[in-house]
Amino acid sequence: MRIGIVCPYSWDVPGGVQFHIRDLADYFIRLGHEVSVLAPADDDTPLPPYVVSAGRAVPVPYNGSVARLNFGFLSAARVRRWLHEGKFDVVHIHEPTSPSLGLLTCWAAQGPIVATFHTSNPRSRAMIAAYAILQAALEKISARIAVSEYARRTLVEHLGGDAVVIPNGVDVDFFAEAEPKPEWQGDTIGFIGRIDEPRKGLPVLMKALPGILAARPQTRLLVAGRGDEEAAVEGLPAELRSRVEFLGMISDEDKARFLRSVDLYVAPNTGGESFGIILVEAMSAGAPVLASDLDAFVQVLDQGEAGETFANEDADALAEAAVRLLGDPARRTELRDRGSAHVRRFDWSTVGADILSVYETVTAGAAAVGADERTTGLRARFGLARD
Repeated sequence: MRIGIVCPYSWDVPGGVQFHIRDLADYFIRLGHEVSVLAPADDDTPLPPYVVSAGRAVPVPYNGSVARLNFGFLSAARVRRWLHEGKFDVVHIHEPTSPSLGLLTCWAAQGPIVATFHTSNPRSRAMIAAYAILQAALEKISARIAVSEYARRTLVEHLGGDAVVIPNGVDVDFFAEAEPKPEWQGDTIGFIGRIDEPRKGLPVLMKALPGILAARPQTRLLVAGRGDEEAAVEGLPAELRSRVEFLGMISDEDKARFLRSVDLYVAPNTGGESFGIILVEAMSAGAPVLASDLDAFVQVLDQGEAGETFANEDADALAEAAVRLLGDPARRTELRDRGSAHVRRFDWSTVGADILSVYETVTAGAAAVGADERTTGLRARFGLARD
């Protein structure tokens, strides 16, 4: 099968959607399918052979964060060229409602189109305001996938229609078989995420840290991710700052080793999460998980059976739970065992097969995807077509 996948966010800025698309492409390639991924990327970004650059992205506030998106007349032309050259059996668009390549592809393509919705935002004013523009594109989609019940709910409430829920995938064995790193072991709490993005929750964890260290002064907090490290610790008493170690950006291999090494993984995210791929990766590596009680996180953690939760943005509750878990090896072992069993449902062997089944359903008896020969330019979409 010839599969075209559209990534809305810049390939050179790591994120959950990009990782999902990368791993999905790798899975299909291993099965013998031909895969091409269209993604925004800077000119000097090293790209895998299956990724086609749609040009540089620009930062845009989106879903409580800042996403690097690609949109405009030049991008639309590149989308049409990619569709024409690809002759795909199916095109799989991720985040078709974002102002990026996915929406452009919906406008330009004709044929079997699958769309995956990642966003969970129950009060998206932008999505409501853009409904009229989005509707024409969404009508061309053959099948819809949501990565969680909460992403599905956002779709239903804002845009109508429905979607099948297929979660994000993880190569469970890649994390489960990683070698722990000795310097990251021993009374360690782990955090992975963008340091200066508030919704990732590092400020909540920093606020909880004095309480954790008061009870367990030997504890270290290991932080992996990009951002302003000095600003992250400026609220900590000076004598406690040495208990925080910043690792910067780490490779996929080191991320797996990191999660295999820490005594407790904490996900203090404050909102805007539709799934929680880092929780799945942590469970795959055997890390006991303590996460904020976001609806999506509770679902990923099997209603609290595969990991513990604390009240969102409550630093005192986080500190109390962390101290208790760090002092209870038997409970952490129980969480490891439950998490390792639960996480198998997110392995690519299951998730990839489910997505492939969707492809097979929409392509049965259908012609290959091509560029829509009707008026599809941006001027026409916004009512600017010339007479």
